[in-house]
Amino acid sequence: MTFDEKNAWAFLVIAIAGYATYLAVLFGTAAGAPLTDVDYAPILLWTVGGAIVAGIVAGIVIGMASPKGADRRDQRDREVKAFGDRVGQAFVIIGAVAALLLALVRADWFWIANVVYLMFVLSAVVGSIATLVAYRKGLPAW
Repeated sequence: MTFDEKNAWAFLVIAIAGYATYLAVLFGTAAGAPLTDVDYAPILLWTVGGAIVAGIVAGIVIGMASPKGADRRDQRDREVKAFGDRVGQAFVIIGAVAALLLALVRADWFWIANVVYLMFVLSAVVGSIATLVAYRKGLPAW
């Protein structure tokens, strides 16, 4: 398994775990109250920050576990990574459009922030899955 494939697995797990943690803390804090009444910003910032730190640590650990492969990428690795990034970026664009629409209808900031966060998570998850599928099955022949 290449360094980039291992990183894709780590990114997938971290994105899902981070978002699940966010939701668990958010719903636990709400305790039946409306979600828009929850002070969600610190929860969101801590879980995003934790996911970033976890991603950095995972990259370091993966690099230390197989130091020879950490700096070795061939053309296939670059193409697979670019493919996964392109697939994942679609969700960032969808999130930006959704946030814009929510702002236009004057939705509560809670919903705008959460749709952006959800789309970032979906971008990471779908992009990682696309990368892993491309490593296992090959790139699609367009």
